[in-house]
Amino acid sequence: MSDLRVTLAGLELQNPVLLASGTAAYGRELADVMDLESLGGFVTKAVSLEPRVGAKAPRVADFPGGMINAVGLANPGVDAVRAEDLPWIARHVRRPRVFVNVVGKEAHEFGEVVARLDDAPGFQGYELNVSCPNVKQGGMEFGADPTALAQVIGGARAATKKPIVVKLSPTLARIGEVAQQAVDHGADGITVINTIPGLVVDIERRRPVLGFGSGGVSGPGLLAVGVLATWRVRQAVRVPIIGAGGVQSADDLLQFLIAGASAVAIGTAGLADPKLPQRIVRDLARWCDRHGIARLADLTGTLEWPA
Repeated sequence: MSDLRVTLAGLELQNPVLLASGTAAYGRELADVMDLESLGGFVTKAVSLEPRVGAKAPRVADFPGGMINAVGLANPGVDAVRAEDLPWIARHVRRPRVFVNVVGKEAHEFGEVVARLDDAPGFQGYELNVSCPNVKQGGMEFGADPTALAQVIGGARAATKKPIVVKLSPTLARIGEVAQQAVDHGADGITVINTIPGLVVDIERRRPVLGFGSGGVSGPGLLAVGVLATWRVRQAVRVPIIGAGGVQSADDLLQFLIAGASAVAIGTAGLADPKLPQRIVRDLARWCDRHGIARLADLTGTLEWPA
């Protein structure tokens, strides 16, 4: 039997299959429809300093290329998550590693959220979403502004000794350089990619299908984009990478590993089929057995680029 264990930012995971932020909520919402204990881990829904109502409905729509959403990072706020959601995770989640996804409107808010959560039970690390807009800089992504990026990561790093993974947008022109900056400021890992900005139009109404207008595109079309971003980040840094984007099968997940990821987050496909992630764990083991792979972790970063 192949060894599916991987190491991510100093944490051992029983396998590399994660649930992406926004698709796992805070764990309990999926506990009745999937076997959470079969997974390597999950990333919680966003947590902000104050509660967020989120974007105007409709927030989600399917289209032939996948899904588009504008949820607006709706969440109950850090105090409610600490009081209600993390204690549930601590009581009911045993083997999977849990990362809390942190967002903010301004750079200082990330560190404040981390400081309020850090001694709470139920999780082992943080994922900082620097793809969200910096209100003080006119909506520019934190990850696109070196000064803001330093402030976000520095504030969080000062508030915790837990692992910090930084989630980057695929729209960054020099994603490898930004990943290196994140590591220089204290990141222990990188997640690539977040959704891609998009617009779907209702041609009868001549209006966007989403209440907010534009949204983030996810689904199978992002697979190749995410794999390339993973490879580019792997060339720039040697911290662990969480690959994400368009995964629908064990074969898709293996592409991310070979390109340089240590773990892979499943998002949109898991929403449509909540039992898919645990089947991918099973299929990974079968693939390794067929190919004589004793340790799945040995595949990470083995891509051979054409000469």
